[in-house]
Amino acid sequence: MSEPNERDGESHTNVRNVVLVVLDTARAKSVSPETAPTLTTLAEEGTSFENAFATAPWTLPSHASIFTGCYPSEHGAHGGHTFLDDDLRTLAEAFSEGGYETVGVSNNTWITEEFGFDRGFDDLRKGWQYIQSDTDMGAVVRGEDAREKLQATRDRLFEGNPLVNAANVLYSEVFQPTGDDGASRSVDWIGDWLEGRGDDPFFLFCNLIEPHVEYDPPRSYAERFLPEGASYEEATAIRQDPRAFDCEDYDLTEREFRLLRGLYRAELAYVDDHLARLRESLEAAGEWEDTLFVVCGDHGEHIGEHGFFGHQYNLYDTLINVPLVCHGGPFTGGGRRRELVQLLDLPATLLETVGIDDPELLEQGHGRSFHPDSDGERRDAIFAEYAAPQPSIDRLEARFDEIPDRVRAFDRRLRAIRTHDEKYVCGDDGFERYHDLEGDPDERTDLAADRPERVRELRKRLEEHFDSLEASEAGGEVEMQAGTKERLADLGYL
Repeated sequence: MSEPNERDGESHTNVRNVVLVVLDTARAKSVSPETAPTLTTLAEEGTSFENAFATAPWTLPSHASIFTGCYPSEHGAHGGHTFLDDDLRTLAEAFSEGGYETVGVSNNTWITEEFGFDRGFDDLRKGWQYIQSDTDMGAVVRGEDAREKLQATRDRLFEGNPLVNAANVLYSEVFQPTGDDGASRSVDWIGDWLEGRGDDPFFLFCNLIEPHVEYDPPRSYAERFLPEGASYEEATAIRQDPRAFDCEDYDLTEREFRLLRGLYRAELAYVDDHLARLRESLEAAGEWEDTLFVVCGDHGEHIGEHGFFGHQYNLYDTLINVPLVCHGGPFTGGGRRRELVQLLDLPATLLETVGIDDPELLEQGHGRSFHPDSDGERRDAIFAEYAAPQPSIDRLEARFDEIPDRVRAFDRRLRAIRTHDEKYVCGDDGFERYHDLEGDPDERTDLAADRPERVRELRKRLEEHFDSLEASEAGGEVEMQAGTKERLADLGYL
């Protein structure tokens, strides 16, 4: 074995850099040549993974698994403890100590230094800010009218640097492209950075959040995907508040869900066009041929499926089956691969591809490299967890006073095991579901009562898997900045 962080230059001769793009809230079932032509081309030229799964159904724990190779039980970043503890090695740290320039651009408030995700990055930027600042002026954006926007500006302008705050307000209110949630400016910044950087190899991480609630694509994109007879005005007037929907504060018709699915698909198409721009920037900088370019979702989304809106409270494939495409180096011309893989396999895979040996990162988790030449054992099952509700039931009660019994039942931990053909989900409250995926790919029919012996076998394997993990005992939530709370509330998390 080579020394830690030593690069094996003879094993991989044509991959020097790594770009990891996370399309926040992109679900596999909605990615197609129509919604994602750029990603489709990358898949045709590279390798696509048709059975890729997140370890969790929402941003914080899923990204923590991507960064550490650990399940939520191990890394401890979830609804009950909203921070990635610093005793875990991260992918960015491995690249940094391997001699890489490490840069991140996040458009999701969870993926910032506030929640422990900056370790190992030379620069982790907040994509929603024109000038990087600890003061978030997002309350101005959310103002319903001029009076509210003015009041928000007065409340926040003198927190930190007033000139920087004013610039961020002007950007969000005047100069930010209509229907854009950060993708345009993020890709612009990356293009400029590529032009001015030095000669070191680089690891670039980018989270693009357009497919996340609220779905507000530019009109030209929305009109391509809305059902016949639906107008842009009708679609964008639909209330998008997943937690209020869950708590029966309002209802959505099937037609309204169809319109929302149209807007969601339009958001995928919009962000896909920015993937094309990112590729063009890498080509213009002369880096494309030397780069492993990886695109994945961090979790999926319910838009009426199973009676849900958003991505909380369950582990249906709609939430954990995500797109995953690798382009470049050994993944060139790899075709479509059907084996089961998990996002926590990314650290082992990326490091193997560029020849970095980092025992601390690789040994702390349970990732398995899916490098084409890896001699590791392939998965015959994937595992996922929902460790704690986010937002908590207490927070829902504080917001809505009375909440339905259906929602109270979600105050539980869920774990799932999924093979190619079947899936079993159980909760710490005795809840369980079993699905025969060959005959029921949409997980509509629970057969747990009909197949008790198979349920027992899968339950035992699930328990053995998670009992073998060194569970994190960390508890408690991080006290967030006010601006962060408001942005997370806008995204439906609080």
